[in-house]
Formats: sequence, structure tokens, C-alpha cells
Amino acid sequence: MKKIALKIDVDTYRGTREGVPRLVEALQRHQAQATFFFSLGPDHTGRAIKRVFRPGFMKKVSRTSVVEHYGIKTLLYGTLLPGPDIGRKCADVMLAVRDAGFETGIHCYDHIRWQDHVAGKDAKWTEREMQRAVERYTEIFGEAPKAHAAAGWQTNRYALRQTQRLGLDYSSDTRGTHPFIPTWDAEIIACPQLPTTLPTLDELIGRDGITVDNVAQHLLGLTAQEVEHGHVYTLHAELEGQKWMPVFEQLLEGWRGQGYELVSMRQYLQSLDKSKLPRHPVSLGAIEGRSGVLALQS
Repeated sequence: MKKIALKIDVDTYRGTREGVPRLVEALQRHQAQATFFFSLGPDHTGRAIKRVFRPGFMKKVSRTSVVEHYGIKTLLYGTLLPGPDIGRKCADVMLAVRDAGFETGIHCYDHIRWQDHVAGKDAKWTEREMQRAVERYTEIFGEAPKAHAAAGWQTNRYALRQTQRLGLDYSSDTRGTHPFIPTWDAEIIACPQLPTTLPTLDELIGRDGITVDNVAQHLLGLTAQEVEHGHVYTLHAELEGQKWMPVFEQLLEGWRGQGYELVSMRQYLQSLDKSKLPRHPVSLGAIEGRSGVLALQS
């Protein structure tokens, strides 16, 4: 059966506390599976203000109301307000996701610190950040993580190496077209990459005549024709889990109508012949609708 794997990035305290339970309920109602990737340390969303100088950032912000989706309080965390420790305060929510039968994995420890700095950091910094996330995840769930999805699709060679050294079953740190074994400067990383293959809502809305009212139709147009390896769709607890929930439900119904099975990332991985995955370099490049550069399947 055709498959779309649902990858849920959980970036903030509010997204964890409010968006995640709503997504669990919606997924259960539509009999869909998904994987939740949690931010496990402090919520420092307010520090993203530094991105104002990044090319394309203000254009993206102007298309989607940041205040509407994140709330004033969240936008002050880490600046005028102390950032709540998501793992400490929301362990109950995370465990409820697992107990409801959904796969969980690591998104990051500190979302803003990882997304804004990892590309230029060394091995020591990168390993320390990943280890913090691993330790917190293990503390909450009582077992080591088996999956990783880099915040903001930001990574470096040391982070990719860590996915192998940690013995992860897979990672989803990149944008691309199909599953692959990553390489960096010809170094093979023995941890499969399951890249996000479809654009996200915040990349689409406000561009080329696409609105909240027709974005689901646009995405369904992209999945109307079957591709060999199916798709990975990334959604956010702060967006689809709150104001854009009606759009997400339209997508769930539409994908079902197109004959897709809506699966977790692990179920998607299990449908692949890992021995036949091609090798592709990971490079940095731009994605239409998103500011800065991201990790891409070359």
C-alpha cells in the first residue's frame, strides 16, 4: 500500500502542552499513525528574534502570524521570561503519547540553540547537545531513543556521525525525495535518512496564491500521483496541532481518499529494503518558503 509517514516536530512548551494532545486525538479519530519528535530542554523561543537579520526571515514571518500560532508568552521565553523546561514540565504529555501507541523520538534539547548554531559548531559542542537530549529522553521514557529529527533540518557532520554512534535506527534531518544512506565529504554514515519530501504548511501559505483555504488542495495535488517510496510529511504541534488543525484533518481525509496508509516513521522504515538504500551526499541549500539554508539530500 502507498504510504505517507507523518513526522510531528514539537518545538515549544505550548506546542507540547496544548498541541500534542490535540494531535493525538485527531490521529486516533482518523486511525492514523505518526511519530512525535520532542524538544526536551528549555523553551528559548524568544531568542529567535536574532533571525530578523537572516535573508528571507521577515518575508516568512509576514506570511504566517507568529503571534497567532505561538502566543506572546512563548515569544518572550528566553528573553524577558525564563524558558520553561519542556522535558521536566511535560513528561506526562510525552508519556501519554507513548502510552497511546505512538512512536517518539528526539527533536533536540534546546531548539533555538540547535537550529541557530549547529551548522558552525565543532564535534564537542554537537556531541554535548545531542547527549543532553539522549539523557533527558532516557530519563523520561526509561529507555534510550531510537530516532532523531534535527530541529529546523539543521545538522553537521558530527551530528550525523552521532546518529550512527548512538545506534539509532534512523534519522530524519534532511529534505529530499526518498530514503538514503547519507555521506559527508565521502564519509558514509551508517544510519538511514528518511528525508521530509513534501513542503510544510508554513512554507506554502502566503505564496503563489496559496491560502489556508486552499493549501490542503495544493498538497493533495502533490501526492495525487504515486511515487516509488511514498512520502514523509512534517507537521508542527504549534501549527497543525492548533490553529491549522482543520487543514491537517482535510489532509488526513484526502490522503485516505487517495489510497495512502498513514504511518509512523518506523512503519515507513520497516517497509523499506535497507540493504538497497542508495548513498547520497548531504549538502546545505535553500528551500522555497523557508529562510536560511537547510540540510538537503544531494
